[in-house]
Amino acid sequence: MKSNTKLLVWCALMLFYQVIAAQISGKVIDNENGFPLEYASVAVFETKSKKLVTGVVTDSNGFFSISNVSPNTYYIEVSFLGYLTTTIKNISLLKKGEKRLLGVLKLTLANSTQLDKVIVKSSKSSVKHKIDKQIFNVKKFENSLGGTAVDILQNLPSVSVNGLGEINLRGSSGFTILLNGKPTQGDATTILSQLPANAIEAVEVITAPSAKYDPDGKAGILNIITKKGTLDGFFAQINVRGGFPSIENYSTKIPAKRYGFDVVFNNRSDKWNFSSGFSYQRNDKTGRREGEVFVVNNLENKTTFLPSDGERSFDEITYNARFNVDYTLSKNDVFSIGFFAGKRTKERLADIVYNNSAIDNTTNKNLYQFTYFNHNLRVRKGDFALASFDYSHKFENDSKISTSILYEYTFLGGPTENDNLGFPDNSIVYQREFNTNDNPLNGNRLNLDYQWKPFSFGTLESGYQYRNLSHTGKFVYQRDGDIVPEFSSDISLKRTIHAAYTQLSGAKKKWEYVAGVRLESMDRKYTEALQSETTTNVYDYDFVKLFPSASLQYMVDDKTNIKTAYSKRVERTTTFKMNSFAEREHSEVFEQGDNTLLPEFIDLLELGITKKLKGGNSIYATAYYRHVNNVINRVNTLAYQNNGAVLDSIINRVYSNVGKSNSIGLEIGATLKPTNNWTNFVGANIYNYAINGVLNFKHRDGIERNYSINTNTTVYSFNINSTYNFWENASLQFTFNYLSDRNTAMGEDSRFYSPNLTFRKKFMDNRLTATLQWQNIDMGFLKTNEQRITTSRPNQFFTTTNYRYEVDMVSLNLSYTFNAAKNKSKFIESEFGKREF
Repeated sequence: MKSNTKLLVWCALMLFYQVIAAQISGKVIDNENGFPLEYASVAVFETKSKKLVTGVVTDSNGFFSISNVSPNTYYIEVSFLGYLTTTIKNISLLKKGEKRLLGVLKLTLANSTQLDKVIVKSSKSSVKHKIDKQIFNVKKFENSLGGTAVDILQNLPSVSVNGLGEINLRGSSGFTILLNGKPTQGDATTILSQLPANAIEAVEVITAPSAKYDPDGKAGILNIITKKGTLDGFFAQINVRGGFPSIENYSTKIPAKRYGFDVVFNNRSDKWNFSSGFSYQRNDKTGRREGEVFVVNNLENKTTFLPSDGERSFDEITYNARFNVDYTLSKNDVFSIGFFAGKRTKERLADIVYNNSAIDNTTNKNLYQFTYFNHNLRVRKGDFALASFDYSHKFENDSKISTSILYEYTFLGGPTENDNLGFPDNSIVYQREFNTNDNPLNGNRLNLDYQWKPFSFGTLESGYQYRNLSHTGKFVYQRDGDIVPEFSSDISLKRTIHAAYTQLSGAKKKWEYVAGVRLESMDRKYTEALQSETTTNVYDYDFVKLFPSASLQYMVDDKTNIKTAYSKRVERTTTFKMNSFAEREHSEVFEQGDNTLLPEFIDLLELGITKKLKGGNSIYATAYYRHVNNVINRVNTLAYQNNGAVLDSIINRVYSNVGKSNSIGLEIGATLKPTNNWTNFVGANIYNYAINGVLNFKHRDGIERNYSINTNTTVYSFNINSTYNFWENASLQFTFNYLSDRNTAMGEDSRFYSPNLTFRKKFMDNRLTATLQWQNIDMGFLKTNEQRITTSRPNQFFTTTNYRYEVDMVSLNLSYTFNAAKNKSKFIESEFGKREF
């Protein structure tokens, strides 16, 4: 009872203090483009003594509120790294409870200012550094215009893209995508390939996220910021892209087609903001696949060889429609409703000629030789519809509550044709296989967040989150028209997450800090059954865990910052990686998951420094360490028959937990300007990656596989972006992206690189922009856009596959703006389905 009384007295005193204390509030933005500046420092000084009284940092919308100020006369200094400090003088607070609204405060970049009749111009820097993130300016990457977000990301020092189009952040494909700060659960590459580069303003790389973010993603978070504006009125923009015919001949049946357009309409008034858009993109990619497989069959004392060569190409079509409405009821209440629906199809054609042969292990005598043609067409479709509702309310004491609800229905599916035919006579049919899968998915999400400032030294944020996912799959496998029971199954994944977090952020003198903790409870139920069986197997997994995080930054001077951070993360399992029933996706490959797969748990630690140099030059470096438990890798194993004999020339690809991994790395970046017209952005990432553990996997054939995993390699990547401005509205940009050899659990992926050249010219008072791109420059001898993947086990198997994808691709992109007012459009994106697509 006494403790309850003390609590009530404390609450009463806090409310009384809020009433008698004066308040100062405002908003801080970039003077050049009007974007809000998050974590800008706002310091309050007494005018007479010049003594620092208190200070705060701005929130994600640039707003600040100082509520614990006594009546007096003050001046305020507003500052942010890389900007000139702004001072507001003679702020007189005469009575208790008085509120002073300073309005919008504009900060100017330190190297951009105006003099009387003389204008000194400078461009925005390629990267900005904040306590918890790096912000990359997309305008600096002209080579990505007309493409997708993937084309933008491959310019960043933390990011690398391999020959299969897989995106890695600091060497890991496990990261979370945010769209305008809104979480998604979709597969990263699939999500990013749907976002037009023309619509993106900036990319935030958050490598050690705070507790307010979902803990998903072992490498951190990529937040994609779409273009927004601040002006009222009508806005419309159309972007058109067309690709020239392929230069290189890959002997493909159908030439690649690359074209598309996206249209955005926006009408913004005092209270309403209507956004709508439509996008259609076709993005084909041709290429070849050259492979070699040999399998040792000790039971029959023979070794089987399977060299192969043929076409491997992709046809990808995406179109969607979007609609969003924002309504500002008052200065304190904002509502938003969004809808997003569309279709997407990706076809992967692999028409391969195989030359199957075997030798006797004792005599080396040829036992047989058989050549056949395998037609393999994998179609992946996805129809989806999403709806969202958002509401936020700001209280009189400047605290804020917000809620977000998202619902998604997605139908995933698509058949795979796998025909073994005669060669060179393809009319001979040895075997026709056909498998399909229907995967309806339902997902919903609820977020409730509250932000307030009960202390002078920082802002408290707390929130609750609910997520629910239901994903079912029906797999039907046919061979020569008859169902194959051992490959036909029904599966279901249900996952429920409850989470709560709290964190404190603030700034004092030269220090900035963010610290918090997230408590999460997850329940996962996975069920599966063969269609030929009546019993259903159920696999439950749940946990209750704390996910702490902390970031600390110290400003040595106005040009040098040092920061450190820690974050605990989780990488959850997907339905596809848990499906333990094999699928025959290729002639020589079975693919399957693990129904007892555990999520990965990650510890991230980093230490970095940023330094601004003269002449617009700058440099930064970040050392990092990442430890992962329950590492999930796709590994190859031998495939066996029911009698224990090895299946000739068949490899079983399995997703499984293989132990622990450690990554220790250094990421560096620099902006170098030799002349006013020539700007270079260079970034590199080098890290040591080690995996140590044991693969213990038992297939339905009853044979247990036990492999020790022990691999250690140093991997590096670097990106070069060099831009030369010929005159005010024309520029030439060269980029080079390189990824070194890197180890996997059972082999190695070779180096991969891509040079690109872009010429950009603006017309018609900058309303029309034309961009001519030459991508994957090869000229017949550079071996660009080519990668070899190798796996092996001593005395068991060896596989190597070289993928050669299209080079010397030329395209023209046109972008026209019908209104000078900037775009305020914003759309919802997939939360669940894109991960499984």
